[in-house]
Parts: sequence; C-alpha cells; structure tokens
Amino acid sequence: MLDNTIQITEDVLASKNMRFVNYIIDLVAQYAIIYSLAYLFFYIGEFTGYYGLADFWNGLSNIEDYIVSYTIMFIYFFLMEAFTFRTLGKYVTKTKVVLDDGQDPTYQDVLKRSFCRMIPFDALSFLGTIGKGWHDSISSTYVVDIGRFEAKKKSFSELDQIGVSQDI
Repeated sequence: MLDNTIQITEDVLASKNMRFVNYIIDLVAQYAIIYSLAYLFFYIGEFTGYYGLADFWNGLSNIEDYIVSYTIMFIYFFLMEAFTFRTLGKYVTKTKVVLDDGQDPTYQDVLKRSFCRMIPFDALSFLGTIGKGWHDSISSTYVVDIGRFEAKKKSFSELDQIGVSQDI
C-alpha cells in the first residue's frame, strides 16, 4: 500500500441521512444564490435607473428558468467540489468526495460528477440500498464520512510501516 490508496468500503461511506442533509443544505444555498442575483439585479436598477437585468430575470420563461437554475447548480457543485472536494452541506456533515481508491478527484472527475447531477431523477437514485446516486456511480466517486475515512487511511498507513526499518 505504499501508493497511499485504500479501497472504499461501506463502513466509511456517508449515511443516507448525511446525504439527505447535504442535499437540503446545498439546495438552500442554490436558492440563496438565485434570490441574491434577483436582488442584485433589482438594486443595480435602483442605483443606475436601468432595470433591464431585473426585467430579464423576472421575465424568464419556464424553459429559461430551468436553464438558469441548472447552470447555477452546475457552477455551484463544480466550483465547490473542484477546489475543496466539499460543498456547504458536506462541510456541515463532515463529509467529502473521494475517488474509488481514496484519492482526491481530479477536475475532470468533478466535471463529470457535476454534469451527471443534471440527469433527470438523479435524486431518486438514492432510494437504493446503499444510497449511492447516479452522479456518484457514473463518475466513480464516493461521499465518505471524513472521520471514519481518515481513521481507515491511518490504519492502512500504519500497516504499511510494519517491518520497515527506521534509521535513528
């Protein structure tokens, strides 16, 4: 195990409850971004006298609304997970995204994961026994409980050190 990888097993995975809390917190964060943009566009109009952005925002059709919402969702998840491997929900529940070998995901992995979130009914994919979503399966990523993951990683590291001579 000298390459510092571990096999992800069910004992380190985030529970369904943690994943649900992640979902709710991240959904609230996305709504906060959307409402913040609406207020920003309104206040830009108040200060400049040009209400074009606010009128555009308030006049979105259903299709345009979906496009804007999914774009914000994609940007939120991609930026958060690409740079910190966590979202606001994952910070609260002390979970993070890792690859199937325990390493941090690359930008391409996070990009694939973020695109897969746009699959219709992706949220329903958590109803299975393990509670692994399609965006996890397709991108070969896992959401792990950081405490249990780090403990397992440490135990594997300590096992690697057995029989290794240490120069004094």
